Order: sequence, then structure tokens, then C-alpha cells
Amino acid sequence: MIGKIAGRIDYRGADHVLIDVRGVGYIVYVTDRVMAALPRNGEAVALFTDLLVREDNLQLFGFTTLVEKEWHRLLMSVQGIGAKASMAILGALGADGVSKAIALGDWSAVAVAKGVGPKTAQRVVNELKDKAHAVMAMGGTLAEAQGEVAADVDAVIETSVVQATPSGSAGAAQSEALSALGNLGYGPGEAASAVAQAMNDAPNADTPALIRTALKLLAPKG
Repeated sequence: MIGKIAGRIDYRGADHVLIDVRGVGYIVYVTDRVMAALPRNGEAVALFTDLLVREDNLQLFGFTTLVEKEWHRLLMSVQGIGAKASMAILGALGADGVSKAIALGDWSAVAVAKGVGPKTAQRVVNELKDKAHAVMAMGGTLAEAQGEVAADVDAVIETSVVQATPSGSAGAAQSEALSALGNLGYGPGEAASAVAQAMNDAPNADTPALIRTALKLLAPKG
């Protein structure tokens, strides 16, 4: 399995690039989003890759993050979703968009991808909804759990802020919020859905804001 490619870009096609790794050229297929983020020809690049093995062909697919790569692998596990459809979904929504769409059950967002119809989009959401939280948690670095579960919301929020990664990225805030909600006893599926909705409402929210908004969404109605 070729899990990562690091070299220099020789040339780029419509849906792929050729990366020179010490004299050996690897053709790596990428989404439009990844293509737009790549450096110019001749410059250094590193991509996480997934190797698709067929009887008559080997294809490498490249991703800028492990989250993207993991979504690609999960999407292809759904009946009717091959590499082409998976790349179309990731190209249309991005890794964060896929996470939110599946956590929220928004199959119409998945259906905007080229070649993905409503029935297939619904199947994607239904089959992967219980796995969204695991991939969403890869967006940042989760601190290892220590000690007993926090007894109240303020204690959990304070712990999340102290353990937050220095970058303060949206991915880190997302994963820390998921961890905090898990410590409060919420199931992975409902926590992922609430955090996704909270991020959709406020994309730049920090960890405490995400937790408080998610808790409001999870609170019993009426």
C-alpha cells in the first residue's frame, strides 16, 4: 500500500498530477479542490494517497489531509460509490462539507456531486451516519483522556480550552467539542450531529462556543 507520496510536480492534467519521486514518476488522481491547492509545477508537494487495485489497472488517489483520505475510503465502502463518485463528492463538498452533510443527514448536499443521484446520496448518508463522528474527530488532535469524567458542563469546557491545540483550528475545536460531549454522556451519533449543526451555524466558533451551542441543540425540547 502506498500511503503517501512526496516529491516534485512534473505536470498536471485535468484530474491528475505526475509527481517525480527521485526519478520515478507517479500519476496521482486528485479532486478539483486538491488541484487548486497544489503548488506550481517543479515545486515540492506531499500528498496522502490511497491505492486502488484492479485486475487491469492500479490507480493512486491523492489527498491533502488524512481526513479527506479516510472519507474517500468510507465513501467507497457504500454500494454504488466508486472512486470516481467518491472524488466527485469530495470535490464538491470538501472533507468538512462531507462530515457535516452526513452528520446532519443532509443527503441533498451529497447529491450535488456530479454523477450522484438522490437515491445514492440517501444511501451514503444512511450507511455512514454512525461513522461520521470518528472521521470528524480526526480534524484536530484529541488530548488523551485523563482522570474521571467531568461532573458538569463548565468543567468539561474548561478542560477542552486548556487542552486545545495551539493552532486553534476549526478541526481542533470540532474534535475537542466531540470529546467533551462524549465525556458528558452523549452518544457519538447525536454528538456528531449537534457539533456539525453548531459549526454550520458558526463556522469560526471556538471550542467553548461549539460545546454550548451543541448542548442547546441536544437539550430536550418542550
